[in-house]
Amino acid sequence: MNPHQLSSGDLIADRRAEYAQMLAASGDHAEAADLMRQALERVPDWAAGWFRLAEHEEKAGERDAAVSSLGRVLDLNPDDIFGARLKRAVLGGGDVPAQAPSVYVARLFDDYADRFDTALVERLGYTVPARLAGMVERFTGGAMLERAIDLGCGTGLFGAQIRHRVGMLEGYDLSANMLAKADEKHLYDHLGEADLSRPLDTSGLIAPDRPRGRADLAAAADVLMYLGDLVSVFALVPHLLTAKGLFAFSVEDAQDGTANGAAEGFLLRPSLRYAHTEAYVRSLCETAGLDVLDVTRATIRKDGAQDIAGILFLSRQSL
Repeated sequence: MNPHQLSSGDLIADRRAEYAQMLAASGDHAEAADLMRQALERVPDWAAGWFRLAEHEEKAGERDAAVSSLGRVLDLNPDDIFGARLKRAVLGGGDVPAQAPSVYVARLFDDYADRFDTALVERLGYTVPARLAGMVERFTGGAMLERAIDLGCGTGLFGAQIRHRVGMLEGYDLSANMLAKADEKHLYDHLGEADLSRPLDTSGLIAPDRPRGRADLAAAADVLMYLGDLVSVFALVPHLLTAKGLFAFSVEDAQDGTANGAAEGFLLRPSLRYAHTEAYVRSLCETAGLDVLDVTRATIRKDGAQDIAGILFLSRQSL
């Protein structure tokens, strides 16, 4: 459900929005913004239109106007399916949210599901699943694990790396379309929707046949960058693990964390993803009773032409 594909319900407004997009594609962002304003005069309650206007305004250098337009998006769509609150924060129009809205993340990956594997692996050099699986295999000596839980499993890229090392494999994601793609690969013994930002009992991770303390391994490959404040995750994960269970995960590297929101140990980037400091993650592991076994810094993928630095962690329930 790309916001640019959402109709206003008014044919003339939709045509003006399409022309505005054509102007923006040619680099004339100021004219595109003017044409979008004309469209919104006809349909002032069109949330997707206001979001589109904000994009044109930002690219035209009209940051204050873009912040105002994003405020209108939030008025019309408080659930924030467009991620307008994140975008406002990046533009300096408000505090950094502790987390991305779950509805925004679900929509983002529902849209991305069909091209996810090709985009990440073939074009963006995505390395996290293989690196995390390698860390687990080195620590365990290649021994079989009874059960693993793939948190934010997406289309199953980490599942493909670990399947041969686990007896039972569960996968969870916010995006129904990503889960459908994972199901096509026949890697998982169970797939389900889950939300890591929620308490354990309402997260979707616990059921009569899926109790607490069941997993030898939980993994979150390229997931935590959509959660700024990770307290909820580190309160949840230890309850999924056996007494010596492993937690393997990655974050984008905030390094010393001297920018946007870093006082809390994380920052929000223009990509609308969060980066975290190593010190912050280590403190959460300590509080959660997880011993850090291995830490690896690496380029985890590209964002356009830019290399994205990440930190990969392997931790274990304290003995």
